[in-house]
Parts: sequence; C-alpha cells; structure tokens
Amino acid sequence: MSADAEALERCIAVGGVAVLPTDTVYGIACDPDNRFAVERLYLLKRRPPQKPSAVMFFDLSLALSALPELGPRTRAALPRLLPGPLSVLLPNPGLRFRLACGDDPSTLGLRVPRSERLGAVKWPVLQSSANRAGGPDPHRLEDVPELLRASADLVIDGGELPGTPSTVVDLRRYEDEAEWSIARAGAVAEDELVAVLGR
Repeated sequence: MSADAEALERCIAVGGVAVLPTDTVYGIACDPDNRFAVERLYLLKRRPPQKPSAVMFFDLSLALSALPELGPRTRAALPRLLPGPLSVLLPNPGLRFRLACGDDPSTLGLRVPRSERLGAVKWPVLQSSANRAGGPDPHRLEDVPELLRASADLVIDGGELPGTPSTVVDLRRYEDEAEWSIARAGAVAEDELVAVLGR
C-alpha cells in the first residue's frame, strides 16, 4: 500500500476530512457514516445538506459487496463501466450510506476512480469536488480554495489532473427496464456508454 493510501485510511478512520486527487478533478472526502465529518465537509464546501454526494470506493469488488441489493443486470454492467471517470446513480432500497444521499435516500451515487496511488484504500468515502458549491472544478491543487486546503486534515498532491468532471449516468431504471440516461455530461462520452449499456 502506498504512503498516500495509508495516510488516507488513517485520516478517514479518525473522522478526518481529506483533499485528494481522483482521475478527473480534486475531491474532498470523509467517512460517509460519520455525521460530524460529513457536516464539516458540507460546511467547508458551503453545500446544502439536502444535496447528495457520491460514495467513492477505490476497489469495485468492495463496492459490489457493500451493495448486495443490486440486481444482476446492474451488477453485470458495473465492471464494464468502472473503475473510471464515471459516477452512477443507483437504486438504494437498503437505504445505505444515508448521509451521502441528501434528501433522496432511495438513490445512491457511486464512484470508483481509476487510481494507482489510492487503489489499495479499503475505506469507502463520501466524496465531492474540492470547491465551493457551484465553483469551478479544481484540476490542480492550487485551484482548491485555500480555506479547504487549510481546513483539511490531509492534503494529497496528485499534480495536474485532467480537469473534466465525471460523467453522471442514471441507472435507477436499468435493472427493470434496461433504461439509462446521462444526468451530467463529463469525461465519458455517450457513445462509450451506448457500447456498454445499449440504447
């Protein structure tokens, strides 16, 4: 395990907040089940608590194990989509990771980035872009607002990142109806998704 991965696990384990590189932009992260840490993260971002965030796993197999309610069609599609610069909206009948779901606990946002330096991290994290709510997506550490960097318990410098945020794909109707849609355009093009998910 890399030194950055070990540092991130220690930070999350004690309720800390971390600024970290992903495969798209810099993110800010904490333990998704620690209410104090989540409230602190939202306060730093000036993000309303009813707005959802993604739960990020660094290993897809851990994500699939943590979400046993996923149906077979969805479960089969995810390894063809992830890891990568993609976020997926999933049905959440088990109401898992409630603090990340904002005012819609029946929906869970999942993110599994492609990350060599953090790929060994076993902890899931609640993750959002490391900016003020509505601000530009930071692709360099110096683009992260100074207050966020100064307030975080851990800051990992990943150099310059691609800078295009993840594509958000809505898979909530995929299991029963094979229907999906793009909720936010981003780093993964629509034709790449069509090749995996069909029309």
